[in-house]
Order: sequence, then C-alpha cells, then structure tokens
Amino acid sequence: MKKILCFAGSNSSVSINKKLITYTARLFENNVAEILDLTNYSLPVYSEDIEKNEGFPEDLKKLKSVLDTYDALVISVNEHNGSISVFFKNILDWLSRLEYKFFQDKKILLLSTSPGKRGGATALEYTKNILPRYGAEVVGDFAFPSFQENFSVTDSKIVNPELKIAFQDVVTNFTELL
Repeated sequence: MKKILCFAGSNSSVSINKKLITYTARLFENNVAEILDLTNYSLPVYSEDIEKNEGFPEDLKKLKSVLDTYDALVISVNEHNGSISVFFKNILDWLSRLEYKFFQDKKILLLSTSPGKRGGATALEYTKNILPRYGAEVVGDFAFPSFQENFSVTDSKIVNPELKIAFQDVVTNFTELL
C-alpha cells in the first residue's frame, strides 16, 4: 500500500483543479490517498533578500516535511494566461531553494483542467517539463477539457463517458507504476 498526496496548484477557494483533485483522490483503491491544501502554507513571494535576511519560512519547512512522507504525488495545475499560477510557481521557487531536488524519488501524476477545450494543457506541459529538474519522475498526465461541461460538481463525478474511461486509465496506469 502506497501513500499518495494529492493537491492543486491553486489558491482559489472555488478552484476546479481542487474539485478534480478531490474526485481523483477517491479513485486510489488499495492505497492511502490524502488531500493537501497548499493555502495552509503561507509563503511570501520569493525574494533572495527574504531568504538571506530572514531564512526559510517555517511553513516552507513544514510543507517539505509533509511532502517527504509520501511515496507519490498527484498534482493538478491551474492555468493563468497560458502559464502556471504565480501561487504555485512561488511554492516551487521556495522549495527549490530549500532543497533543489525536493521531489527526489517521487512518482508524479500531473493533471490540469480549465473551462476551455484545452483543459489547461499549456500549464500542464510547462509543469511536466520543469518538475524533473527537481527530481520528480512524471509518470502520467491528463488535461481535462471543458470542466463545467464534463464534470458534475453536484455529484462530484465525470459525466462524459469517454473522458471518464480515459481518466480512469491514466489513474490506473499511475497506480500500477507505484
């Protein structure tokens, strides 16, 4: 049985990526999947001056400690103007200063969603390319398109049958690689 940590790279209280993560965490049978809310970790915008004068924030150390206790991660990244959110980028920046290979030996399933037909594919692609620098092994990814049309928030489930099968296949493949 593996421990899987699931979180969204969003700081929005109404994040559709958080809704997708909540749904996804329920799919990991025979494993322990837990959801983390990154907004519980308060980090200032990264600055060399802050690092030099104040050191590493306590919440950063706590977050790194939590990440270290899991075997694998599922991350759903949101897209802001064709890139990842500043919120998530800031977390990556801080973690990489604390320990450059902070995702060392972690298998990661990357997800993204958006209201549009591309499902946050640009942010997903960026994240897929950057995380290996930090030691991550990205073993699967899925851009979930047109969230409001293909997902029922009320029932917390995928309503498009083809997407549901494709999504489940990605989750199953990820689980088998653990």
